[in-house]
Amino acid sequence: PVGPLDDRAIKGAIKDDKAIAEKLNDFFASVFTAEDVGEIPESAPSFVGDESEELSRIEVSLEEVLEQIEKLNVNKSLGPDGIHPRVLKELKWEIAELLSVVCNLSFKSASVPNDWKVANVTPIFKRGSRGDPGNYRPVSLTSVPGKLVETIVKNKIVKHVEEHNLLDKSQHGFCKGKSCLTNLLEFFEGVNKHADKGDPVDIVYLDFQKAFDKVPHQRLLCKLHGHGIRGKVLSWIENWLKDRKQRVGINGKFSDWRGVTSGVPQGSVLGPILFNLFINDLEKGVSSEVVKFADDTKLFRIVKTEADCEGLQEDLTKLSDWATKWQMKFNVDKCKVMHIGKNNPNYTYSMMGANLATTNQERDLGVIVDSSLKTSTESAASVKKANRMLGIIRKGIENKTQNILLPLYKTMVRPHLEYCVQMWSPH
Repeated sequence: PVGPLDDRAIKGAIKDDKAIAEKLNDFFASVFTAEDVGEIPESAPSFVGDESEELSRIEVSLEEVLEQIEKLNVNKSLGPDGIHPRVLKELKWEIAELLSVVCNLSFKSASVPNDWKVANVTPIFKRGSRGDPGNYRPVSLTSVPGKLVETIVKNKIVKHVEEHNLLDKSQHGFCKGKSCLTNLLEFFEGVNKHADKGDPVDIVYLDFQKAFDKVPHQRLLCKLHGHGIRGKVLSWIENWLKDRKQRVGINGKFSDWRGVTSGVPQGSVLGPILFNLFINDLEKGVSSEVVKFADDTKLFRIVKTEADCEGLQEDLTKLSDWATKWQMKFNVDKCKVMHIGKNNPNYTYSMMGANLATTNQERDLGVIVDSSLKTSTESAASVKKANRMLGIIRKGIENKTQNILLPLYKTMVRPHLEYCVQMWSPH
């Protein structure tokens, strides 16, 4: 459930669904970046190929459209246009040819139909107080045909990025063959290697403020150009970002439409790869070890001497400078430092003029990590959650036959015991 939402103006709670939707949409719109388009910084080019290797035009075949229609999940929600994925799938032979014509006209004219640029936003509760609009993540439900076309564009971009090896190896989010698990294993393999030798290590967990929603569009386009995405493809993406609108839906009640002036829509198909390319050069010039999962960023460094600590501080300053340059923001209150090792100097680090808080325990991509580097806390927490689910099944299910219990166990219990288990219980 969403809400009730706290409202200081009335010194009470908002309970009406439409009023909640309006309040949330106002909040989601309030975090958009007012971009300084007068001074767009230059982006150091990652792409060094010649003009023939640029991704500058897209042509789509009937076969490609049919392939994407076949892959549609008929259980997914429909967008504001009301076109259900089942309709596309069951009428694929009648629709595919027409849709391929529309796609190619769209790519040739670098113009995206308005129906593909509007979204019904579903607020997803994260944690904390349900009365705080800041504790909800906006997930956009957009046109199914529009998302199908986004998938075609995304596939072309991913192919281009992979062929030219453009994405930094530190990125694990939304990358083929990578995951939360590979992120954690790679990072803590490095940390443990030094900690096992008795070397003190400092880890800094960074927190971007509303990262996906704040991406400034002109700066994003500048970054895409630097990755060899140019010509009609870049113009198409620019048009896809332009004049977007969203409304929030709560129990069938909708807010008024609001313009979307920054960000890449969460829930869109194109959003993740565009975001990855936007922050691809985040750690350029940083000497500490950096690992990312989309916007979740962490870094570590051996800190035997004060000079080592100062080196990590310099890296944090470089990251702050990057954020300022590209009009992004770190939520400094949520950035944390973890000191590891008995001989750790416990240096005080700062960003944006504020000292960073220290922590002995942090939830890293869903896995509890503590400064002892022992995994007992995560093991105990996982077992506790699994046992809680078993208790719910035991009390709530009367028919305890195998064909009923086994699917429940696989979907409600095992995920708690198996999520990134190679990280916290490898043997």
